[in-house]
Amino acid sequence: MTTITEEVLLLAYDEQEGKQLIGSTELDAALGGALLAELAVEGRIDLADRKVTVRDTTPLGDEELDAALERIAAESKPRKPEWWVQRFNSGKLRKRLLARLAERGVLREEQRRILGIFPSTRYPESDPEIERGIRERVRGVLAGADPDERTAVLIAVLHAAKIDRKAFPDARKERIKEITEGDWAGEAVSKTIAAVNAAVMTAVIAGAVAASTSGAASG
Repeated sequence: MTTITEEVLLLAYDEQEGKQLIGSTELDAALGGALLAELAVEGRIDLADRKVTVRDTTPLGDEELDAALERIAAESKPRKPEWWVQRFNSGKLRKRLLARLAERGVLREEQRRILGIFPSTRYPESDPEIERGIRERVRGVLAGADPDERTAVLIAVLHAAKIDRKAFPDARKERIKEITEGDWAGEAVSKTIAAVNAAVMTAVIAGAVAASTSGAASG
C-alpha cells in the first residue's frame, strides 16, 4: 500500500519521461502537507482549532510518518499546521521518497545529461500498475463517487500545490471545490482537509516569495 505522500509524488511526475510536472517549491510543500494529512487520517494527530496536537504516539511502521510524528510529539507546544508543513518541506524528503519507490520497483532511476553537459536524474515508471490504481481511485471521486478520507485529502493536497491541473487537466473545478471544502464530510474530516489545504498553500506562497527574494538579491 502506498502512503498519501508517495501518491502525491507519483502523480507529480510524468510517467514516461520521469520528470516533475511542477516546480520543486510546490512539490516539496505538497509532500510536507501530505505527511501531516496522513498522520491526521491515521488518528495520530488532531488539526482542530488551527493547532496540531498529538492524539496517539503509536508508530505506523513507515519511517517518514513515524519520524514526523516523533518530531511533533517532541515539540514543546502545539504549533499551527502551516508551521509543521514548513518544517517538513524539504527536497531531502522528496529524494528519500523517490529512492524508496525506486528500491521497490515502482520507479526507475535514470541518470541523464541535458545538452550533453548538465547532469539530470529522471524517475520514469517501472511498475505502472501502482499509479494506475491511484488515478482510477481519484478519477472516480472527481467523476462524482463519494470520497473516502484518504482520497479526499490527497485531492486537497494536489489542489493546494496545483498538481491537479497537470495530473487531471480535465477535472471540473466545481467538483474539486466540493471535495476540498469538505461539505460532504463530517466535522473532523472537514477540518483536516481545510487545515492541510491552507497549510500547503501558505508554504507554496512562502517558498515562491523566498525564491523571488533570493533571485532579486543575487541579481
